[in-house]
Amino acid sequence: MSQSLTTTNKQQLAGAADNSPQQYLTFSLGGEVFALGILNVKEIIEFGNITEIPMMPAFIRGVINLRGAVVPVIDLSARFGGAASTVSRRTCIVIVELGSGDDRQDLGVIVDAVNEVLEIPRADIEPPPSFGAKIRADFIQGMGKVAGTFVIILNVDRVLSTEEIAMLTGINGEQTGEDQ
Repeated sequence: MSQSLTTTNKQQLAGAADNSPQQYLTFSLGGEVFALGILNVKEIIEFGNITEIPMMPAFIRGVINLRGAVVPVIDLSARFGGAASTVSRRTCIVIVELGSGDDRQDLGVIVDAVNEVLEIPRADIEPPPSFGAKIRADFIQGMGKVAGTFVIILNVDRVLSTEEIAMLTGINGEQTGEDQ
C-alpha cells in the first residue's frame, strides 16, 4: 500500500512541477529569438579566438580553450542551414552542458546576442509547428508565448546531438593508430 502512495505522491509532485514556470536563456540569431533551458546553460563568454579544425562541416567553427578544456564550438545559424554567423560586438558563445551522469559534454554555441533569462509557464508553451519553421521541426521543443510574441524553445539534445554531429563529420571516436 505504501508503494502505491509513494508512486501517487511522485506523480502529484511531477504534475506540480509541470505547471511551474521554467527558466530559459533567450538569445537572438538571424533576427529571430530562440531560447534554451537554463539548466543546460553553463556560462556565457565573449566571442574570442576559435581554433579552426580542417575538414569539418561549416556549422563546426572549431574549438576553444576553456580553462584548459577543449570545447567544440557550433555555429547555430549554419547548423540550422543558414549562412555562418557574422561576428559583431554582441556575438557571444553560450557554453551548454549536454548528457547526464558521467557522460557529460560541453559545447559552445555561437549566438548573435544574448537577451535575458525568462520564466515561461508551461501553460504558455505550445507544441512545435509541423511546418513553416526555418529550422527542422525536431530541433524545436516548443513555442513559448512571451508578451504577445513567440520564442522558439530549442530541443538542445537534438540541436546539439553529439551522435548526429559525429555522424555528419565522419568521426567515429576511434583512433586509427597511425599517429601512435
